[in-house]
Amino acid sequence: MLSACVDKPSTLERIKEDGVLRVITRNSPATYFQDRNGETGFEYELVKRFADDLGVKLEIETADNLDDLFGQLGKPNGPVLAAAGLVSSERRKQQVRFSHPYLEVTPQIIYRNGQSRPTNAADLAGKKIIVLKGSTHAEQLAELKKQNPAIEYEESDAVEVVDLLRMVDEGQIDLTLVDSNEVAMNQVYFPNVRVAFDLGDASNQSWAVAAGEDNSLLNEVNSYLDKVGKNGTLQRLKDRYYGHVDVLGYMGAYTFAQHLQQRLPKYEKHFKTFAKEEKVDWRLLAAIGYQESLWQPAVTSKTGVRGLMMLTQNTAQAMGVSNRLDAKQSIMGGAKYLAKIKDELDDDIAEPDRTWFALAAYNVGTGHLDDARKLAQKDGLNPNKWLDVKKMLPRLSQKQWYSKTRYGYARGGEPVHFVANIRRYYDILTWVTQPQLEGNQVVEGNLHVPGVNKTKPPEENPQL
Repeated sequence: MLSACVDKPSTLERIKEDGVLRVITRNSPATYFQDRNGETGFEYELVKRFADDLGVKLEIETADNLDDLFGQLGKPNGPVLAAAGLVSSERRKQQVRFSHPYLEVTPQIIYRNGQSRPTNAADLAGKKIIVLKGSTHAEQLAELKKQNPAIEYEESDAVEVVDLLRMVDEGQIDLTLVDSNEVAMNQVYFPNVRVAFDLGDASNQSWAVAAGEDNSLLNEVNSYLDKVGKNGTLQRLKDRYYGHVDVLGYMGAYTFAQHLQQRLPKYEKHFKTFAKEEKVDWRLLAAIGYQESLWQPAVTSKTGVRGLMMLTQNTAQAMGVSNRLDAKQSIMGGAKYLAKIKDELDDDIAEPDRTWFALAAYNVGTGHLDDARKLAQKDGLNPNKWLDVKKMLPRLSQKQWYSKTRYGYARGGEPVHFVANIRRYYDILTWVTQPQLEGNQVVEGNLHVPGVNKTKPPEENPQL
């Protein structure tokens, strides 16, 4: 009996023996979801790299709610790790053990534009408030209620964050409490949503493992999180998912939501056709088209670029476009041009940076992009990483820097904003065009705005 206990493998040893890391998470834009290219999301990408480091397969399951998530963790043959944007609390520490932190977030009170804006905790009294059941936000409100019994709130395990934001947006509830990263990521879908104030200090998100004395997995997780924090991997993921979430603003979000419904359907088939021919993502092509013209085929700029994809006369001719104001031809030309730029970039530039570099070159030209890469290298930065090169591009508008480059002056700040905007539009298009589950079938619907297109009330839609 004793020898059996001594020989019992640790959690980490079992993971390596089985060749599988079982992880539980939430189904949301900020954590994990599936688009037409497969699984994606900030938490997914971070934990996928961890599984790759361990040399094992990643197996993801999603929880119906937070209580279910904590309840499933550590069950026999169940998930051994929770990667779901979790914030540590004293109550939760009694259930699980938390890793080193990897993302700082701030809890924010959310209200509807046009309604009276709460400015402090006392203003929450008399309001209809719903938060996620089992969340740290529910714990925060419970503490506030002890000080101010007039504060009333409900906890729901039948909704996710996007449901709560939609309910505020549509006026079904007065307020909710959501972490800042999820507010920012979902803002574009809900143009009436506003941040009233931050409730308390910033908190850190961490992964969680089951309670107990076996520290093998937790130690490995901490070592991994420390490593990706130091080598830039974590920062690149943050930049990719959260570094550009505020570029639209409230009016931009509202306008884009309108144009998604009114304009994109006219041109979607062209984006899909030519993106497929040039082996690029149609949603990236559509995002470029929106950034360039707001999906308007007859636009002409002061500098003479024209059409939906805003092609110069020379580029149009080189790409076989005879009429730049013809939407179909313009999209074809834009797709060919993007593919050409991407193909001509240095082989050392890997994805996803290769795509961001191609977008920057689409805007400012490959010569200026090369200048910025050389400046990055001279500054001890990585010329193959967008996170580093985008710091150098604005220098191309400063004489002390552009005088030392081959191609000279450029409005170097423009491609930085250009890429940030397109990444944001692309993220939104990726989310709203993901396959929708109906029963056990995947339905390849076109535009689906999370929360907005639902026909059932949230209690009948426990999963996104």
